[in-house]
Amino acid sequence: MSVSTDPLTTSPPARSTAGEARGTRPRVAFQGEPGAFSEEAIFEFFGDRAVPLPCREFRHVGEAVRSGAAEYGLLPIENTLAGAVVGSYDVLADGGLVVIGEVVRPIRHFLLGVPGASIAGLRRVLSHPVALAQCTRFLLAHPGIEAVAVHDTAGAAREVAERGDASVAAIAASGAADRYRLDRIAADLHDRHDNQTRFLVLRRADAPGGGALPDPTSRGPSATGPWKSMLVAEMENRPGALVALLAPFAERSVNLSALECRPGGEPWTYRFFVELEADVTIGGARAALEEAGARAVTLHTLGVFRSYDWRGRSAPA
Repeated sequence: MSVSTDPLTTSPPARSTAGEARGTRPRVAFQGEPGAFSEEAIFEFFGDRAVPLPCREFRHVGEAVRSGAAEYGLLPIENTLAGAVVGSYDVLADGGLVVIGEVVRPIRHFLLGVPGASIAGLRRVLSHPVALAQCTRFLLAHPGIEAVAVHDTAGAAREVAERGDASVAAIAASGAADRYRLDRIAADLHDRHDNQTRFLVLRRADAPGGGALPDPTSRGPSATGPWKSMLVAEMENRPGALVALLAPFAERSVNLSALECRPGGEPWTYRFFVELEADVTIGGARAALEEAGARAVTLHTLGVFRSYDWRGRSAPA
């Protein structure tokens, strides 16, 4: 088969570099409400001039970018405690988007309540399911507190503030306390001190400029690591099909950094999302891509981008 380097086109996506004019204010769609961890990641990647566009669901982020309501989208893809964020992979599977960058954000979870609230008086705690999955030790240590999943961490904080009920709290970012005038009842509820979430930055596949990034942010370049590529593949249901797909990369010493499986378009079929530490548009990695494509039913390149240099970065206070 021939390898498609993008779900919508046959031309390779542009490698993500700083290439747009300064002075623009990019609109960036994200899942959640103001004060969410995703909004913090937007400012980390794009700088203070970014205009965040809140969306209720992950799929709405994809829709905003595809429709042109936002130039970019940002989605959490993986957490060091909770693992893959499957809803974000499903947005990528819908097509029409390219990955142009990533940002890794240290995550600190705070217990937020109305003024005067205490852990002893809590009966319910609200947060996003992925956030709750990162705070299992706290929840197990307080069996009298019911964990309630809601659509967003910052939305949970807003709801707590609106209710004014001292028996209900939220697990959210520290900044949500200031935004919604809540007390920080407890800090660092996450199960490990090195909790981090990796976010992907998306753009419409047919947007002018392809996968070009805006100018480096006011907080300094965030993408300083080596090149990475993200692929999505479907294979025949037979023994060794996945091994055959990945073997050409291993034979050329291209490292596999992530592999995720999601349901395909028909019952009991699957899509495999593959991340590689290489630029698949050049050299041996390109040859491996072509060889792998001949062994797959479909193989698309979802993006070629710089990896995020997370080393030495500490969690916000």
